[in-house]
Amino acid sequence: MKRGFLEACVLAAVCGEESYGYRIVEDVPASMGLTESTLYPLLKRLEKAGCITVRTAEHNGRLRKYYRITEAGRERIEEFLAAWPSVQEIYRYVEEAQS
Repeated sequence: MKRGFLEACVLAAVCGEESYGYRIVEDVPASMGLTESTLYPLLKRLEKAGCITVRTAEHNGRLRKYYRITEAGRERIEEFLAAWPSVQEIYRYVEEAQS
């Protein structure tokens, strides 16, 4: 389940404008525990799925990859948000079980 949340957060981080790895890690809520070692495989999966595009540009003498959301990525966010009522139902169930 956390993987789905991480994916949605990374897509949201590149939703408004393109971004790069370190900045994405900084932008995603700290409570997600996103690190560069978990981010880059996730970015590769999102690229392979057509959810993001990647371009390389020089920055301060080094090559940096910039990521941008695609229409498929926006659809993935919509699917994530549509599942929210089901997630809430599961949380309520677990919470009530503790009472």
